[in-house]
Amino acid sequence: MSTSTAPAAGPPRFPFSAVVGHDDLRLALLLNAVHPGVGGVLVRGEKGTAKSTAVRALAALLPSHEVVDACRFGCDPAAPDPSCPDGPHPAGAAGGPRPARLVELPVGATEDRLVGSLDLEKALSEGRRAYQPGLLADAHRGVLYVDEVNLLHDHLVDLLLDAAAMGRAHVERDGVSVSHAARFLLVGTMNPEEGELRPQLLDRFGLTVEVRASRDVDTRVEVTRRRMAFEDDPAGFVARFAPDETATAARLRAAQAHVAAVAVSDRELRRIAFVCARFDVDGMRADLVITRAAAAHAAWEGRDAVTADDVRVAARLALPHRRRRDPFDEPGLDPAELDRALADAEDHLGPEDDPDPDDDPDPGGPGPDDPAGPQDGPDGPDAGDEPGDADPTGDTPPAGGDPRGDGGTGTGERAEAPGTGGTGGTDGGDDATDPATPGDDRAPETAEAPAGGDGGDGRAVVVGDAARLHRATVRKFTVPGLGAGAPGRRSRARTDAGRVVRPSGAGTTRAADLHLPATVLAAAPHQAGRGRRGPGLLVHRDDLRRAEREGREGNLVLFVVDASGSMAARTRMTAVSGAVLGLLRDAYQRRDKVGLVTFRARSAELALPPTSSVPTAQQRLSRLRTGGRTPLAGGLLKARAVLDAERRRDPRRRPLVVLLTDGRATVAARDGGDAVADSRRAAGLLAADGVHTVVVDCEAGHVRLGLAAPLAAAAGGELVTLDELTADSVGDLVRETRSARAA
Repeated sequence: MSTSTAPAAGPPRFPFSAVVGHDDLRLALLLNAVHPGVGGVLVRGEKGTAKSTAVRALAALLPSHEVVDACRFGCDPAAPDPSCPDGPHPAGAAGGPRPARLVELPVGATEDRLVGSLDLEKALSEGRRAYQPGLLADAHRGVLYVDEVNLLHDHLVDLLLDAAAMGRAHVERDGVSVSHAARFLLVGTMNPEEGELRPQLLDRFGLTVEVRASRDVDTRVEVTRRRMAFEDDPAGFVARFAPDETATAARLRAAQAHVAAVAVSDRELRRIAFVCARFDVDGMRADLVITRAAAAHAAWEGRDAVTADDVRVAARLALPHRRRRDPFDEPGLDPAELDRALADAEDHLGPEDDPDPDDDPDPGGPGPDDPAGPQDGPDGPDAGDEPGDADPTGDTPPAGGDPRGDGGTGTGERAEAPGTGGTGGTDGGDDATDPATPGDDRAPETAEAPAGGDGGDGRAVVVGDAARLHRATVRKFTVPGLGAGAPGRRSRARTDAGRVVRPSGAGTTRAADLHLPATVLAAAPHQAGRGRRGPGLLVHRDDLRRAEREGREGNLVLFVVDASGSMAARTRMTAVSGAVLGLLRDAYQRRDKVGLVTFRARSAELALPPTSSVPTAQQRLSRLRTGGRTPLAGGLLKARAVLDAERRRDPRRRPLVVLLTDGRATVAARDGGDAVADSRRAAGLLAADGVHTVVVDCEAGHVRLGLAAPLAAAAGGELVTLDELTADSVGDLVRETRSARAA
């Protein structure tokens, strides 16, 4: 392998060494570059925090490598891939140097662009399988960068994570069977406000880093100063940091050459296993990732054996996203809790019988490339208080608080008490009056005193009991008809992936879209006129028929929640909140966008604009204020306005309104009007707009007015009771199965 670090052609990139702060991010990227087996880096953070800048800058540090001439798959002349589609290449084949590539996978990419595709016209006209490589082949021995990975279709994320884990891409499609090497450094960035990755996909990333913009004034000034200097004189700015870049690249090459020789003792393996067991992570991937990352960190530090310090650094980067037990849990790792686990592991292991003289004498101290690393000690670590520290992320809980943390949420809510074992609820405070079952990890419901609200008796209701309510199974509601195919798993829609239902006359150039029988039937009558004399089929572009596929789409689920005084009873609001949490979980699993409209007192408000971040909706629900009169018509009209705006923004995504109310209305839409009649007219407007509505009747007690049923009829929607919403009986399952078959 060549030791040169020639940058790729193109405009100058912001230097890696010039990135201010973000020590955890830079360290995680370097550890993956040292040992690609770590499995990639997921960078989570708010917008405008230099996530993409740091990733793109890394490519310039990677050493260039020799590739076989004219090989589209980047084979190494010294050890060519025996299964290379462009091979076989003889040992010692002619080659030349090529800089490490940075390949970007756009959010709108298709499967054939990622893994490659069959050249359709050559296959049909010439009868040969001409395979066109995809982005996985281009990224071999380089960096594959996926910006906004949480917005990428799930099946594409599965494909690239499988390739990253195995080091090979296997393509079985369009009658083609291809396997080629695909070893690359996978980096994904995401903004959690735009939606979360599924926990199963989160676990496939080796390391994760949280990044936030520094709140230190001097640091922010330095970031601005450097960015402006780069924009004014890119070449001069790059030259200014060239010595640092050269030194970092040389250190990276040395670590890559040394990592295979780093020893991992049984003692450190037991330490890693103890920590993973203590944090109750699923499977064995965490153990393997921490072991590889610890070896990479030891090589980066120039050590011959893994130490406790290396294990601590690796665990701090590998465990936060693996602690999510529920979609509503925030990824995070309390540094003090990690310190306690490592201390307990030390006690469990006992005295070291055969210490390594090269071990770091201070395993709790930070390394030179981890200045923000937490310190061991009685006061616990705090990486965000040092002046000039630009990256407290990864070492402190994210804004809004870690449900498993020890306080400091900054939201005005109580933090979870130590030892409660919360599982994603936003309030873990103790309530001596709550008859909790011993051993149950449920957090009790609490209600704060009124803070003075419109309507008189407004209360901020904090919903607890999250673990039980989240696990409630809810009925699946769908939007009737056939949608345009926003990615998801709820309602029927025309999609690019799914079962073939019929051919269409539209032409296609993608093998994945081809309806082969219809194409052959279209071409067959013209063979004599086209001069066919031998085997094979003469196909013209006009003969190609596209396969129409039907799958499932995601919807916009807009929750319209009655928060008035008639709904504010403690038990009823707990039941309503639990039902909404169950529906939110369902929306998360089906990849819906969600919004939340609440109405109380004399008005309605958009508590949460439509978003893909379902956990954010859960947080807004937990701070729901209740009390006052019931402007039901106003809530429905507000929902209609929200849907109208969202329809113009995202016309492919069909809406589903879930209205939770007892049907009562005490505030008319206009002065002197009939509140109940106005609410039914507003429901009729939703029906006229083609919006499918589900009315959840929340009325309780012995005396019931039955107002929700006429409201559902006016909306032309479904009516279910609160009890029916989360029913798990056999009868419910049978009815749902029959409905699905009938559809």
